[in-house]
Amino acid sequence: IYLVAESKSAEPWPENATLYQQLKGEQILLSDNAASLAVQAFLQMCNLPIKVVCRANAEYMSPSGKVPFIHVGNQVVSELGPIVQFVKAKGHSLSDGLGEVQKAEMKAYMELVNNMLLTAELYLQWCDEATVGEITHARYGSPYPWPLNHILAYQKQWEVKRKMKAIGWGKKTLDQVLEDVDQCCQALSQRLGTQPYFFNKQPTELDALVFGHLYTILTTQLTNDELSEKVKNYSNLLAFCRRIEQHYFEDRGKGRLS
Repeated sequence: IYLVAESKSAEPWPENATLYQQLKGEQILLSDNAASLAVQAFLQMCNLPIKVVCRANAEYMSPSGKVPFIHVGNQVVSELGPIVQFVKAKGHSLSDGLGEVQKAEMKAYMELVNNMLLTAELYLQWCDEATVGEITHARYGSPYPWPLNHILAYQKQWEVKRKMKAIGWGKKTLDQVLEDVDQCCQALSQRLGTQPYFFNKQPTELDALVFGHLYTILTTQLTNDELSEKVKNYSNLLAFCRRIEQHYFEDRGKGRLS
């Protein structure tokens, strides 16, 4: 049975636990929105309430410089991986019921999502000139006055482009990146099959991560629909996103996410 394993040592979860991300309407970018939604979904699946707070300087408040981060008691933890470990140390886990082989498989698929989908999102945001010009620079710099808004956006773009070169994505074309996204979706679709979740009846952190990225890709307005069309080719992935949205957000009074 893959239930949320609450060991006898499960600590009480504080009512004022808070998740921080950038401003939702005008500032947050696709990749950070996906990361934040993945963490929110994971905590919902663990039945741990969290209050979402939007701050223009969330990226600079984070201990790792990455969003989202959570503030629980007197501790601050950022990003899904460390948050999963932190929550596990408090006695809550979604994957304790998996065998060693399944755990290894889950980690491999999580790496696939981070290596392919997240990298593709970053590429689109910072390396695709149309997206950079029409969306990224304006949104990223929106909370700041001129010329700081431009300086911060160019600094971030330089950082991301340097990372892309380091991992061999520097010379990729947009078509090649979209093909990578399609291959990743194909692998996820095949693994999911007709099951409700990747490891059958109960969700794990893999489900939270995949949902965060796919749902955000499907609901984010970009310069064109090429990225979301790749996901829409896989009906079981669409149904998977809808299932999690309904069960973990709508049914819990959170309303529709979009």
